[in-house]
Amino acid sequence: MSGLYERGIQNALSPVVRPLEVWSERLPSAFDGYRILHVSDLHIDQIPRLTPKLRELLGKITADVCLITGDYRFEDEGTCENIYPQVRKLLPYLTRPDGVYSILGNHDVSEIAFALNDMGIRMLVNESIEIRRADESMWIVGIDDPFDYKCDDLPGALANVPSQKFKVLLAHTPELYQQASDLGVDLYLCGHTHAGQIRFPIVGSLRNNANCPKEYAYGAWRYGSMQAYTSAGAGCSALPIRFNCPPEVTLIQLRHGRKP
Repeated sequence: MSGLYERGIQNALSPVVRPLEVWSERLPSAFDGYRILHVSDLHIDQIPRLTPKLRELLGKITADVCLITGDYRFEDEGTCENIYPQVRKLLPYLTRPDGVYSILGNHDVSEIAFALNDMGIRMLVNESIEIRRADESMWIVGIDDPFDYKCDDLPGALANVPSQKFKVLLAHTPELYQQASDLGVDLYLCGHTHAGQIRFPIVGSLRNNANCPKEYAYGAWRYGSMQAYTSAGAGCSALPIRFNCPPEVTLIQLRHGRKP
């Protein structure tokens, strides 16, 4: 059993890059080829040995912007001080030309938002920000945690976003899929589920940890015309082990038009 547990730890220290293409006729042509680095569920204070592994992996990735979908802390109570040194070590490898944008997860308290903002990570708390290319633009929309804190306000976050614009939503969990689709979100990025951390052949994970259809709990999915990706996360929850479910960051390339 100890050998199996050690193998699970080693699996948790072996992050991978998941490539994904997202085609949309609503995407402005100026953003054709635009690359998004999506990172989720770092739980960065749990396994300090993960930070250098992520630095090595992220250093090989070329992207235009970095989007983080919450859960910096491992515990959901107690001090936050242990995450900040690890985030500072990781930040140069997350930073991209168009910035780093993030939301809070269900393990994160408001203190974290202030601290990360001071470091240079732009925290989106039920708000949105425009990214421009020449005379065209798309919007990054971030909402507060809808899982435990239930402070999300997607209509409020979209209040200043023109309806015809291409919109990327950062939500900690996939549970708001119907509301997001109804409000015109084009790309929904989330995490939280860790894809179960332990996945079995054929059946996958035994627990989704989200109030949504199982197929929305990991990987690429669609709801209506909205496209989405639920990350397996870079860190671990509960136990620092993984089986058949490597930690990941996602490199998303946006493409203008209809998929060939």
